[in-house]
Amino acid sequence: MAGEDDERPRKAASHEIGQDLSMLSLEELTARISLLQGEIERLQQAVAKKRASRDAANNIFKS
Repeated sequence: MAGEDDERPRKAASHEIGQDLSMLSLEELTARISLLQGEIERLQQAVAKKRASRDAANNIFKS
């Protein structure tokens, strides 16, 4: 029954580097781009935090 399929929880979007993209729709590709852009932003924020912590520690030990 079609109604039962609609009630199943959908798997969260994910992406595997190097994955075959030929079977994905335009909408799926666009969603993955958004997902990866968000992840890049999150990683850049983590790098900035760690860099700031390292720089602060270096400044303490240089004094």
